[in-house]
Formats: sequence, C-alpha cells, structure tokens
Amino acid sequence: MSGRSVFVHDLGLEAYGFGGEHPFNPLRVRMTIELCEALGLMEGREFTSPEPATDEDLTTVHSLSYVRSVQKAGRDEAPLSELLEYGLGTSDNPIFPEMHEACAHVVGGVIGACRMVMGGEAKHALCVSGGLHHALRSKASGFCVYNDVGAAIARLKEEHPGIKVAYVDTDAHHGDGVQWMFYDDPDVLTFSIHESGRYLFPGTGGVEEKGRNGGVGYSVNVPLQPFTQDPSFIGCFEETLPEALRRFGPDLIISQNGCDAHALDPLTHLSATTRIYEHVPRRIHELAHELCGGRWVAVGGGGYDIWRVVPRAWAALWAALSHQELPETMPGAWVAKWGEHSPVALPDLTRDVAANYPPIGRAAQIEERNRRTVAELKSKVLPLIG
Repeated sequence: MSGRSVFVHDLGLEAYGFGGEHPFNPLRVRMTIELCEALGLMEGREFTSPEPATDEDLTTVHSLSYVRSVQKAGRDEAPLSELLEYGLGTSDNPIFPEMHEACAHVVGGVIGACRMVMGGEAKHALCVSGGLHHALRSKASGFCVYNDVGAAIARLKEEHPGIKVAYVDTDAHHGDGVQWMFYDDPDVLTFSIHESGRYLFPGTGGVEEKGRNGGVGYSVNVPLQPFTQDPSFIGCFEETLPEALRRFGPDLIISQNGCDAHALDPLTHLSATTRIYEHVPRRIHELAHELCGGRWVAVGGGGYDIWRVVPRAWAALWAALSHQELPETMPGAWVAKWGEHSPVALPDLTRDVAANYPPIGRAAQIEERNRRTVAELKSKVLPLIG
C-alpha cells in the first residue's frame, strides 16, 4: 500500500453552498485550501479531482424519488409544495441552481477518497467538502442534501464484501443521518461525540440509541453537556473511542471532523478550542495504524466561525493526516488577504492561546455529568460490540 496522503479537492467542490446569509458558507473551504498552501503544507503535493457521484451511487442510501426531486429543484422544475416534503426549500436547506450537481460532486469526492484508500493508492485521504451527516434517505436536513459518507460506506460494502467500517463523528451535532442508515448493521460502527440533543439540533444521539436487531451495540453516542471544554471533551473521547474501535476491529476508519464544538462557533454551545482539532485527528491516525493498516479517510462537516476557526482546524487535520508539523504562526499574506473581508480580527497563531479560554464557573459540574454519561456508555453499550 502506498504511504502517501491524498487531498481530494477541486473547484467544483466549492459550489456546495446556499448563498445569502446562510451559515453554511463554502468560502470556508476556499480559505482552508489557501491556508494549507500558505503554510507550506501542500509543497510537493497535488490535489486529486474526483468524479461526481452517479445516480446509482446516490440511490445506495437515498430513494430515487428524492434524487429526482433534488435534480428538479436545482432546475426550478418543481413546485415548492412538492419539494418541502423532501426538506428542500426550507430555511435550513434553501434551493440553489444546480443543487444536484454540486451535492453529487461532494458525494463523489468522498467515494473517490474511500476507493483510493481501500484500493491501496493512498494510506490516508481527506475531502474537507464532505461530512454532510444529517441527510436522510428521502429528506434534506441540517444543511445536508446528500449523505456523502453514507453513500461511500454503502458502495464500499458492495465492492468489498464483509468489510467493517468505523465512522467517527466529532461534530458538535449528532451524526444522525449516518447512524440511521446503518442502525441495524453490525459491520458498520457509528461513533458520535456531540452536544446533547436536549439542547441542540437534531435532538437525537442519546446513549440509549445503540442500534437495533443485529446492530445492537454498534451505534455509540457520547452526548456532552453544553459548555463542555477541552479537558472533558478529550477525556470522554479517550474513555470511549479507543475501546469501541478495538472491540470492533475496523478495516477502515472514516472520520467526520466538524469543528463547530469550538467556543467561538455561533450555532452551538460547546466550549472547545483548537486543542481538540489537533488531538482528535492525531489519535484517530494512531488508531488507524494500530487497527487497520493505517486506512483512514477524513471529511469535514460543520463549522460556522469560518474566519477564525474552520481554516485553522482543517489545516491541523491535513497536517496530521499528511504526517506534517503544523507551523505555529499564521501566514501574514493569508491574514492580510482574508482580514480585508472578515468582520472579526483574524488570529496570528495557528493554535488558540489557552489563557484566552479559562475554565468556566460550572466546569466541575459539567465534567461530572459527562463522566456519568461515559460510565453509562461503558457499562451498557461498549460491551455489546464484537
């Protein structure tokens, strides 16, 4: 197997966005790409351009009627009343021209990344445009139209009979769409650590959601209390993920790296810093080499402070995935260019300064509640794996 790391990207992957003031802004992807280049993390490397997903790819996890509705929506060929049944045309999922083409391109990027890793062309692959984890079989949800990881896993299961895939989701929002698609499948482990659904969309992801039928135990959820900070987030992650993966024994790990758990994110209530966006990929990298020959595909996900958080978090992800050190200082030219557009001052360093994020007053109480959640998970769910 090649030891190289591949960054799957082309300009077509930057077309997925809803326009206007919608919080899901593809500008964050462009900023990430340019930051990786400015930091020197792309020297001697090239981007790999993917093929768009076919209708056959999409209908591995989506209904054909839904795919046709997305196609009609992007061509303005269906009434809004019909599209709303599919979650299209809402404030979360507005319709935009050529919506299907943009979404299918993202799915194709993640399928291509997975095929390269499983085919031995690369050891690790990244597609930051992916990670649209809320999309359901016949409904758009939470800024997600097609479920790229779901389609990629379904294709891998067809092409590699018996493959065991672990999906690890560290977005602040529960990875519900991927979970439900494989809820009864013991060959797909879905692990999601997120803000509790009691306080945040989509309202799911409790410990009791542990799979059904033959898949009982293979859906692992770690719901965190609002305002959880780095030590508790990392502690809960370390107490649960390594054990879950070791019990499962994956052939491939796919990680969703939403970075909306950051304290600056405007849509969530967790209080992490960039520390977790270095810790998480580094540990998944280590576990991939320990358990499945290094086979690891990473995707993006949420992240709505596009100026100060997302580019730095995903540059750190690429650095970990490509076996490079993350420089400490932000490139002056990048800061100057994007600072002209940013409504907030851009950071000078690639990592947050810990002193700027002191412990909050209720930290001990929050950590204790998170510990109880982990204890319940370790006693009631993790022993069911394997």
